[in-house]
Amino acid sequence: MAFAPTFARSMNDRRFLLFGIPGMAALSLVPRGVLSLPVLPFWPASYAVSLTFTLALWLGNRQLWQWLLRRWPEAADTARRLWWLAGLGVAYTLATTLGLGAAIVGWQGGRLRLPQELREIGLNLVATFIVLLLYESMHFFQQWQANLRRADQLARAQTQAQLDALAQQLDPHFLFNSLNTLAALIEPQNEPAQHYVEGLADVYRYVLLSRERPTVPLAEELAFVQTYVALQKVRFRENVQVHYHIPTTALAQHVAPLSVQLLVENALKHNEASQARPLHLRLVADAAATVLRVENAWQPRTAGLAPSTSTGLANVRQRYALLGAAQPVAVEQAAGIFAVTLPLLPPT
Repeated sequence: MAFAPTFARSMNDRRFLLFGIPGMAALSLVPRGVLSLPVLPFWPASYAVSLTFTLALWLGNRQLWQWLLRRWPEAADTARRLWWLAGLGVAYTLATTLGLGAAIVGWQGGRLRLPQELREIGLNLVATFIVLLLYESMHFFQQWQANLRRADQLARAQTQAQLDALAQQLDPHFLFNSLNTLAALIEPQNEPAQHYVEGLADVYRYVLLSRERPTVPLAEELAFVQTYVALQKVRFRENVQVHYHIPTTALAQHVAPLSVQLLVENALKHNEASQARPLHLRLVADAAATVLRVENAWQPRTAGLAPSTSTGLANVRQRYALLGAAQPVAVEQAAGIFAVTLPLLPPT
């Protein structure tokens, strides 16, 4: 997933810095006894020193937290990020406390005393971990809210798609059962017709089974695509050639149901496929099983076809965004090739 805006980059964080740093600097004086009456006249100087330490520790640890969050933004990496944050936070707080302490003592003409510095390091570590815990808690809460919104949007999109399907076409169960009945009525000697009807029934079976699922294994989607292409080749014959280059490791990854089929359908719908200009499609997954690329020769039909509205591609983009894909759906057209790259999703 791309690095999303976090609490540490928001208006809330600016207010947090504006009020939190002066407040923490004042609170840090309490365990040091600076607010007691005998030393109260020295409070302004002590507060200035405390504010200097608080600024250096707060802003430095905040930068460390943001850097680690950019490096490991995924929820699965939380434990690793927190271990690194603890280690680097302790190291930075230790170095900053000793460095600033030595500078201030040296400016006053004195020298560091180990017992006092150890106490200062302990107090600063407590303050550091309180601030980092606040940042991490706010980030967790923000991500939880975003996940709730995404799940709600995905549920609404699926519900709307089901309502649209019911409003615009026959009940798929009725059509599926009718196709099975038709297959039984075809004469046994007419094998091509039987195979065609059986393939059509398989298409509707897949639609029925997948419409309730947010994702399906790539292996299932490709089997459906192969059935769909076989039906289309009854019409196009050898004028359509589809080539698959899918490593075995990619087959267990998931895709949005019917998304790969939609890309193949768009290629057939918008491009010429004739004996003179056969249409070639390639479905390729990378070796790391992170993306699936569907590409075809760009040879647009010029007659008898309404301009593309790109509604299908827009729908695919929205579905993958709602599914929390690590990268967006990419569309490119260059050198006579039209290609769409779908991110492969981890099994759910």
